[in-house]
Order: sequence, then C-alpha cells, then structure tokens
Amino acid sequence: MSSHKSEKVTLLASAEKVYTKLSNLEGLGELLKNVPLDKVPDDQRGLLEQVKVTPDTISFPAGPVGELTLAVAEKIEPKLIRLEGRGTPVPVGLAMHISPLTSDSCEAYVEIDVKVPMMLAPMIGGTVQKMADQFANMLRQIPFD
Repeated sequence: MSSHKSEKVTLLASAEKVYTKLSNLEGLGELLKNVPLDKVPDDQRGLLEQVKVTPDTISFPAGPVGELTLAVAEKIEPKLIRLEGRGTPVPVGLAMHISPLTSDSCEAYVEIDVKVPMMLAPMIGGTVQKMADQFANMLRQIPFD
C-alpha cells in the first residue's frame, strides 16, 4: 500500500463546519459546482463538470482507469471522513483529516492510499501525490460559511 499525503491547508471555518459540509457528499457536489471558475485551473475545469455525487458516493473521471467511484466508509466527527473505492481495479482510499486551530479556523489534509504492485508504485506515485495536493487545494476554494 502506498500512501500519499497532501500538504496541510488552513481553512477559514471551524472544524465542525468543514466536517458538516464535507461529510454530506451531495452537499460537497453542490459546493464543487459553485466554485468560481477563476479559482480553478483551466486543465481541471472539465474534471469538475464530470463529477457525479450521491449522498454516499462521489464519482469522477480517472484517465485510463475510466470512472473512479469512492463511497463513504468511515466518519469521525469532526476530524475524519474516509472514502473507499468501489469497483476499482486496485484497492484505493481517500481520507480527509480535519484538525481545529481556533474557533473559526482549522487545518486539513488529504491522504490517498493505493494498493499497487511494488513495481508500479514508482510509475503512479507522482500522479497520486498530485491528486492529493490538488484535492487539498480545492478545499481552499470551498465557501464553508
């Protein structure tokens, strides 16, 4: 299993508000649709438009793998939301870790775990790390109020 952690990002909302918004995947889908386009890099705008969300799953294009679906596997209020891959070619998980800083700010990071054969890990490691970093950066753009 290879694990890839994003940098920690500071969010200007309480850990409880962030958890509440992110733990409802349907709400997260609405938030993603309303991210101002000038805040999204040109090469990622198409990805946002292709995201499909239900209360418990989120699906998005994953290049040669096709569509990747993640389902809620664990929630610990207000500090952890863990998603696991459904029907993925290899076991994959995504966790959002949230830590309070003050009453109206928190710190978050994204961790992606992928179980791939050791020989393939160096080939996909950079791509998975980039995905973790991009996801954390998108969190900064979400209006949590």
